[in-house]
Amino acid sequence: MAGWLSGALLARKAQIRFCLRLTIAAVLAFTLMQFWTLPLRGLWAVLTAVVLMQTSIGASLRATSEYVIGTLAGALYASIVGVGLPHIATVPMAVTLTVAVAPLAYLAALSPSFRVAPFTAILVIILAPQFSESPIVSALTRLGEVVLGGAVALTVSVLIFPDRAHGFGVTAAQRVLDQLAAVLPRLLAGLSTPIPVEDINVMQDSVGAAVTTFQNLVDETRREQFIGLPLHPDPGPFSRTLLRLRHDLVILGRAAAKLLPDSMIVRLEPLLSAIAATAEQELRACSAALASRKSVPDSARLEAAIDAYVAEVAALRREGLTLPLSENDAEQLFAVGFALEQIRQNFRDLERAVAEWSKEFARS
Repeated sequence: MAGWLSGALLARKAQIRFCLRLTIAAVLAFTLMQFWTLPLRGLWAVLTAVVLMQTSIGASLRATSEYVIGTLAGALYASIVGVGLPHIATVPMAVTLTVAVAPLAYLAALSPSFRVAPFTAILVIILAPQFSESPIVSALTRLGEVVLGGAVALTVSVLIFPDRAHGFGVTAAQRVLDQLAAVLPRLLAGLSTPIPVEDINVMQDSVGAAVTTFQNLVDETRREQFIGLPLHPDPGPFSRTLLRLRHDLVILGRAAAKLLPDSMIVRLEPLLSAIAATAEQELRACSAALASRKSVPDSARLEAAIDAYVAEVAALRREGLTLPLSENDAEQLFAVGFALEQIRQNFRDLERAVAEWSKEFARS
């Protein structure tokens, strides 16, 4: 029983650490707010600390910076509107809210940094009369509570069981590699075996979502530099390589929307199958290398498989078998060859990126 419980706790270590951080942040913010006499006993500071507490330091930094910017914009503008327009009765209040919210809503649509601005403006306009405050005092109170709540969230994120976005990047990178390993062979198989377009779209979306998640973590990792946390290894090259591989799959996906000409399938299908199997093995080996922080696969086998495909296509051309192809079929054959050449180069870059990450994380 004890062994099972220990294993279960280790499997949920990140979630438990986040739970503790969020609880500590809420209690700490509440305790600090008791030193001031504020409406609702500092409710907004506590809520802000809870909202801004994210799973990693980088994510908390991003959430805090956006929240403070949005609050500042909303509080400043709402205080100006609140002073200039009466808003005691129902109809004047509705007009004031319209003037206060509409421009801020437009800003929120332009940038995520202003998403909280309309919310802040509503609080300032509506709560000021409730507590017999002027709009300016209400805005300053709201801004102060947000700044304190954000400071608490950041402090707890850095000092209490800290989790860096840099560390989560390894798991996210493995997820991308595993998605690529699952999708790439299926797309190559689609050149000789029909695949519904809807299935291709689902596969492409799954890879795209995994790459986007990794890139968001890269952005959060870079934010951690602002508070002096080191950036080793640099996730930039890895992120760019994964994005290029994603683009390679887009090209293959478009080509796999229809079968290769019958005259090509007989001779190219075995070579495409060999490329698919080798690519899958190497992608999964790269994922395992990140997990173990050890050996990195060699892309030589994949390059040999691609060389065999390129040589066979050249042989088909020499024999004149490509001359009868329609323009669309010729473009499809060219697209597949171009994608494979890009994959060859990008696998070399992937090998170097995985080696760097494995080495650096093994030291840490």
